Amino acid sequence: MSNPLDTTPVDASPADSTDSSAGSVPSRAGSAPLLLLSIFVIATCGLIYELLAASLSSYLMGNSVAQFSLVIGLFLSAMGIGSFLSRYVTSNLIRTFIVVEIWVGLIGGALPMLLFSSFALLGIFMPLLVGLSLVVGTLVGLEIPLLVRILRAEFSLKAALGNVLSVDYLGALAASLLFPMVLVPKLGMVRTGFLFGLFNVAVALMGMHVFRHQLPGLLRLRSLAAVTGIILTAGLLTAGKTTRLLEDVLYDDTIIYTKTTPFQRLVVTRWRNDIRLFINGNIQFSTVDEFRYHEALVHPVMGMVPNARKVLVLGGGDGLGIREIVKHPQVKMIHLVDLDPEMTRIFSTIGPLKQINENALADKRVKIFNADAQKFLETSDEHYDVVIIDLPDPNNTSLGKLYSRSFYRLVAKHLSPTGAMVTQATSPFYATAAFWCITNTIAAADIASGGPTLRVLPYRASVPSFGEWGFVMASLQPLDPARIRLPKKTRYLTQALLPSLFVFPKDIGPRKTPINRLDNQILIRLYEKGYRRYNYGK
Repeated sequence: MSNPLDTTPVDASPADSTDSSAGSVPSRAGSAPLLLLSIFVIATCGLIYELLAASLSSYLMGNSVAQFSLVIGLFLSAMGIGSFLSRYVTSNLIRTFIVVEIWVGLIGGALPMLLFSSFALLGIFMPLLVGLSLVVGTLVGLEIPLLVRILRAEFSLKAALGNVLSVDYLGALAASLLFPMVLVPKLGMVRTGFLFGLFNVAVALMGMHVFRHQLPGLLRLRSLAAVTGIILTAGLLTAGKTTRLLEDVLYDDTIIYTKTTPFQRLVVTRWRNDIRLFINGNIQFSTVDEFRYHEALVHPVMGMVPNARKVLVLGGGDGLGIREIVKHPQVKMIHLVDLDPEMTRIFSTIGPLKQINENALADKRVKIFNADAQKFLETSDEHYDVVIIDLPDPNNTSLGKLYSRSFYRLVAKHLSPTGAMVTQATSPFYATAAFWCITNTIAAADIASGGPTLRVLPYRASVPSFGEWGFVMASLQPLDPARIRLPKKTRYLTQALLPSLFVFPKDIGPRKTPINRLDNQILIRLYEKGYRRYNYGK
């Protein structure tokens, strides 16, 4: 049986087996497999650079849908420009291809470090993101047309296109699998960039070896590749230290822990006795005042269901909410569902973090599930007396779905007949419309179509690190704040203070809003609009 990589296809004709614009490309026996391997590598690298730019933009700027859409659009349009420009390469195809590979490796490999450095040191991000995406996209767009023309010396046009596109798609598949499962959690984004830049340089070196007898200025090319390789290797070896230094600039306090997981970027900082947790650059708590937030989240709903035995916590992998729940001795079972196993691990094992939550995650009543909250509810048959939802703000669609009517309907189905739920609901001051959208969405949730809807009780608390903060309690039963009794061990809440939590000033009072549904995600737009008004005055 003949090997299609080593023979000229039978349908080739003289006109089909040469490229008049590529007369300098010689046929090299056995070069086709190496060139096809090159396609696989450069396809993988190209998509990795795109994913790196989009992910870093999402981490630093928020709104993952908008950032991914922007980066994908920039890369694809730039690749089209690169493909168009390839027609003007009429000689020295192999040399041009090698030079392109070196520059793709250098700029694409350094892309995460350049973006992160610019954001941390200069406060500039979007202009550089756009510029680098266009440059790298254009260079990537040049690669495949040049390789197709080079492969014409070995294949017919039909076979060359078929081989190139099939291997190109396989490379994209490899990148899409490796990026979230291996590269980001094991290497981080900066190291991943430098590593794949070296892969592009390796492709250039392979091309120099295969076509070494036909390449003009080979020594100069090797020198350029060597210098680029040294730069990328140095970046790879120092990436960890450099990233920590940049994060020290970005965060005011000393960083005591940092980790990029498949789900998020975790950073823990410390200044004197103040420990802070940041997720994707957004502060989650400060030990100076986190007790205010967690007491307000937990104790009103627990007091509303005084005989609660089974409690479900969605989010809250830091264990701070659990710390408050275990103050209620009647509780017999606590299920904690947090997507990121690294989150629950560090707050279960690292000394200072265990101290903050008073080692609550080790309580024998607590069972931890590292799973998506919605998937957990869809597969669980349990019913709970209290459900506490302690998730990050709805600043992207993956979080926005957990503030939707369908999600709250799912939560309601897991409540016992006299049970109640509560969710944090962002700031009613900074994002007033978003807060009332969450409230109105919960009020529209029913257990079954046409069935009873949840009764809601919105309230607020003052948390200096965040300002005025909002919560929404809900139940199928009437909710009377007068029924709430607090445990003895509180630092913020008192029985005298409780009634004031349920009173809203006129400027942040009830609003009519659309309902947040999976297919519209209106809440994300309301949330962004609210914070944009205060952050940027528009």
